[in-house]
Amino acid sequence: MVYTEKGKPQVLLFFTYLSLWCITISTYVKAENTDSMKLGDILNASATSKLCSKQGRYCMHFNQKPDPENLTYLSIFGKGKDDWLVWISNRNQPVDINSAILSLNYSGVLKIESKIGKPIILYASPPPFNNSSYIVATLLDTGNFVLKDIQKNFVLWQSFDHPTDSLLPGMKLGVNLKTGENWSLVSSISDTILSPGPFRLEWEATRKELTGQLINREGGESGDIARADMCYGYNTNGGCQKWGEAGIPTCRNPGDKFDNKPVYGNDNIVNNIENASYGISDCQEMCWSNCSCFGFKYLYENGTGCVFLESTEGLNVASSGDDYFYILIKNADHKVFDKWIWICAGMGTLLLIIGLSILLRALMKRKQVLREEERIRMQIEIQDLEASRRYCNGDDLEGDLSNGDDLKVFSYSSIIVATSGFSSENKLGQGGFGPVFKGILPSGQEVAVKKLSKTSGQGMTEFRNELTLICKLQHTNLVQLIGHCIHEQERILIYEYMPNKSLDFFLFDSTRRKLLNWNKRFNIMDGIAQGLLYLHKYSRHKIIHRDLKASNILLDDNMNPKISDFGVARMFTKQETEANTNRIVGTYGYMSPEYAMEGVFSTKSDVYSFGVLLLDIISGEKCNSMYCEDRPLNLVGHAWELWKEGVVLQLVDPLLNDTFSEDEVLRCVHAGLLCVEENADDRPTISNVIAMLTNKIKVDVLPKKPAYYGRTRVFDEETYGEEVGVDSTHENSDSHVQSLLKCRDEIIKFTE
Repeated sequence: MVYTEKGKPQVLLFFTYLSLWCITISTYVKAENTDSMKLGDILNASATSKLCSKQGRYCMHFNQKPDPENLTYLSIFGKGKDDWLVWISNRNQPVDINSAILSLNYSGVLKIESKIGKPIILYASPPPFNNSSYIVATLLDTGNFVLKDIQKNFVLWQSFDHPTDSLLPGMKLGVNLKTGENWSLVSSISDTILSPGPFRLEWEATRKELTGQLINREGGESGDIARADMCYGYNTNGGCQKWGEAGIPTCRNPGDKFDNKPVYGNDNIVNNIENASYGISDCQEMCWSNCSCFGFKYLYENGTGCVFLESTEGLNVASSGDDYFYILIKNADHKVFDKWIWICAGMGTLLLIIGLSILLRALMKRKQVLREEERIRMQIEIQDLEASRRYCNGDDLEGDLSNGDDLKVFSYSSIIVATSGFSSENKLGQGGFGPVFKGILPSGQEVAVKKLSKTSGQGMTEFRNELTLICKLQHTNLVQLIGHCIHEQERILIYEYMPNKSLDFFLFDSTRRKLLNWNKRFNIMDGIAQGLLYLHKYSRHKIIHRDLKASNILLDDNMNPKISDFGVARMFTKQETEANTNRIVGTYGYMSPEYAMEGVFSTKSDVYSFGVLLLDIISGEKCNSMYCEDRPLNLVGHAWELWKEGVVLQLVDPLLNDTFSEDEVLRCVHAGLLCVEENADDRPTISNVIAMLTNKIKVDVLPKKPAYYGRTRVFDEETYGEEVGVDSTHENSDSHVQSLLKCRDEIIKFTE
């Protein structure tokens, strides 16, 4: 191109405009038909400019149906046969549809702008801002619009923290303990005017229930919406009306209702309320409370404002038409209805008395049958137990026997003498099985006597299970079973005596914990792992313990750990990898998710429990002790948060006074978090865990968010502690009950 020196500025200006136009076009293209926005991207109000999640379940764009004033809202829609609105960003400040944009600028500010009103700041990065290219805003397939620093894997802002009128899976109701913001749902005025309407649904933390509130139009609140179990009146709009309360007009009766009908001859209009902030539900509430009102409808085409009828005289109902009113229909039969209620109530009471009498007789007869069945069952169980004893000793035993290291059968009288009649002075503790006493045999050997409580949730099955499994197990990190005794209804197991009681006796006491320095804690972790390795790999049969926790780890003279309590353990062949049960037994907080939720257990179930136990030992805290008002997390969730933030050494028990190996602590926490992975296949084997703890292998795998991130129900048991605990072994014939318990606790505690 040839041009004069005089024309040079015009040519340069032309290319400058061309370049800016190209940049703008490319920016819009990047924001269209994608799920993410990067720094510098813009989403405008055109019909083609939108963000859609990867699988197309949700799309975000400016609403293409503006109100009469050409105002619009940035909204998220669920995709289907008919799109449905699930979130509104600027419901308090609609913007001009012809100039509205959503931008993520190079200063890290996510905002909505138009030619009217001030910019709406959704998020602004705190200074100093380094123009990081790692900040991305993404619409997820959950419907959550998330602004995230992908380098740090940290969420800066998300739409789920700002609910409007819809609750999607993953959203919460209640109070955000981090920001103090109240998560609640507020209705819209109408389908086109999305400003906050008259109803709010929120979680009431004190009463621990969902409550609804009717918002006063002057800015206050006019009381709770009644719960359905307190309703007697007509259900008109998804809620209900309580009768007999102050403020409810006596002219309304149960069964009265509003019915939407086409009418003509509507000359009985009382007045119009031209306030566009009133929705149809406001009109209904005002008409219902006013005895002079017999019907209502909205004033404006967008569903706002109110029109009221003073009477229905001269009003005719048409078969069709354009003028529809909600007409009050009186229930003339409510008195007759009340009479039948009393008659039915009397008949129901009589039938109930007769039914209870029949049921009582049936229960008494059933009790006799069950008593006889129990007697027969006990005889069978005792025969099975004798077979288990012969399995352990390899021959038939009669009376008190002592064949080398074989299992001994003790007489009841010898147990009475050894424990001084089960005296309280000899009591060591209480567990799910029953009380544990110290005893001294005639040879002078000290033993621990475990007596099955008659009220225990465990029975002959657990007794026989432990007797069969542990009698053949020989390992320095497993407690040694010496013998047993059966006398009438009494079932007793005799173990080697552990003078230092159990791990929880030291670990969860602020004074005794000082005796556990880091070297002792590390040796305890390694010893437990060695015991598990023997059970999983080197014993004659593969053994799954199913109840590994601090109270089931006993300590000898030198604080060496020994795994105990095999009452709920299961035996596998070497070829088996997993099993399934509908009888969930164990301790909440230490049970793996697949076991607690589905009844599936394997060696990886024990690995999960060991991971929780590692974090217990490192921190000196119980797995649910991290919960407080401003941190609704269990110990696993707390450790994960510290790991993400790179400050995992803060997990270490402060009583250790920095006298620990940072490298060993990091390896132990890393191993622990890998052990508590949600998917069993992602967890390491116990042999790999040992290699990690002893630094024999280099681990490059990073842990993911653990299974039980928030607080769960945990029942602790002091097997060898000084205090009497509660039963930690729970049985249920339906594993779905466990799922419901977990879901209920997570909703109530607002876990993240």
